[in-house]
Amino acid sequence: MQDIIQQLEEKRAKARLGGGQHRIDSQHGKGKLTARERISLLLDEGSFEEWDMFVEHRCVEFGMAEETVTGDGVVTGHGTINGKLVFVFSQDFTVFGGSLSEYHAKKICKIMDKAMQVGAPVIGLNDSGGARIQEGIDSLAGYADVFQRNVMASGVIPQISVIMGPCAGGAVYSPAMTDFIFMVRDSSYMFVTGPDVVKTVTNETVTAEELGGAGTHTSKSSVADNAYDNDVEVLNEVRRLVDFLPSSNREKSPVRDSFDDTERKEQSLTTLVPANPNKPYDMMELVEKLVDEGDFFEIQPNFAKNIITGFGRMEGQTVGIVANQPMVLAGCLDIDSSKKAARFVRFCDCFNIPIVTLVDVPGFLPGTSQEYGGIIKHGAKLLYAYAEATVPKVTVITRKAYGGAYDVMASKHLRGDVNYAWPSAEIAVMGSKGAVEIIFRSELGDPEKIQKRTDEYQKRFANPFIAGHRGFIDDVIKPDNTRNRIIQSLRMLKNKKLENPWKKHGNIPL
Repeated sequence: MQDIIQQLEEKRAKARLGGGQHRIDSQHGKGKLTARERISLLLDEGSFEEWDMFVEHRCVEFGMAEETVTGDGVVTGHGTINGKLVFVFSQDFTVFGGSLSEYHAKKICKIMDKAMQVGAPVIGLNDSGGARIQEGIDSLAGYADVFQRNVMASGVIPQISVIMGPCAGGAVYSPAMTDFIFMVRDSSYMFVTGPDVVKTVTNETVTAEELGGAGTHTSKSSVADNAYDNDVEVLNEVRRLVDFLPSSNREKSPVRDSFDDTERKEQSLTTLVPANPNKPYDMMELVEKLVDEGDFFEIQPNFAKNIITGFGRMEGQTVGIVANQPMVLAGCLDIDSSKKAARFVRFCDCFNIPIVTLVDVPGFLPGTSQEYGGIIKHGAKLLYAYAEATVPKVTVITRKAYGGAYDVMASKHLRGDVNYAWPSAEIAVMGSKGAVEIIFRSELGDPEKIQKRTDEYQKRFANPFIAGHRGFIDDVIKPDNTRNRIIQSLRMLKNKKLENPWKKHGNIPL
């Protein structure tokens, strides 16, 4: 028995070396950790249970029969993050460049299947050169098997992708179907076709970083949700995100102990909204003063900055926050912000996370580029997402809520559960000046008369009370008491039950 145990330990030691010490040194030389080092940092100490350590490929083409490495380029298994069960796969770039083979894919599929059965998140640490060319169709079949599971797991368990090296060709579509994608600056990239192919086909000269680096995908394409400086930082942030999320759609939004006073008043919020309606202010200040301990995990902070999305806690319970940002484009909704917020709202609804919406929106952004780009269809995505959502929805209008954008931002008409307004709220079809110039078009030649009409309109409509008269606003609240009123509403909505009509699925305007 001792001999067999000795052989086992030797095999384990060999598997842990991956592609060998010289390749591990090369990985470290690039400022990157190995697959196992990444798992060690991601999971609680000593919690990782590895599966399929001894799996090897069965390819015999191109001399591959003589090139087998135990584990076949990916480390898979399960462990815990702050005590919460998660499944993880970590591609090993030291083994065939982390390329995906038939059995590499089978290992990933196995943990994804089990994660869905037991209700636990899947975290993928991607560092791969793509499909293993020597295996041909078998590697492509492996990718498709993973894709199918991504789709089946969507809305069932949280899926998180961390791009920690190359991710190109068909490999990008698995992360694209997961809920969150994080990248590492200067050492990770994603693209369907690389710089050389782009040069050949379109004659464009572009670097890998420009084409698919972290900066590109976090600020231009919106493919990635955020980027961090190194492997250690990104893995710590993934741990932080997992703390905010339920393990599956069978669980309610997680609650943890909070030491923040639920009745805490923030006197500074009384002066947050400027007297001048055209002057911007930072909505992030309100967000951070509402959530427990000011702890806010922002999603896509560098894309569509005119809207804020992210997770916070109120009375210890995770909530999703969507907020217009007056500091950027006056808080207007445009194509990018509509898509960003719609996806976030749908994620929250999938996983029973209440949504708090903070509104200061003068409308949809006008212009030919927006119309040609399909603002009608893209704006409808956000409308659809809010209307479809059955989770608790609490809305606070801080200042402007004009036109169709008022409707779209979790209004009472889209089944908002509790809708508040600050005294500074202006709920109307449009701003006073624009409305008067349309209604009293015949008086445009008389500036004094127009100004008088504008003042009258503003006094009559630029307030929350008309909406309050109709019951579209449940209460007008003091800014400094906003946190407490939201928490009281969330308590009341704790056991909310609402079901949409049965359907196979809706047809969201994609």
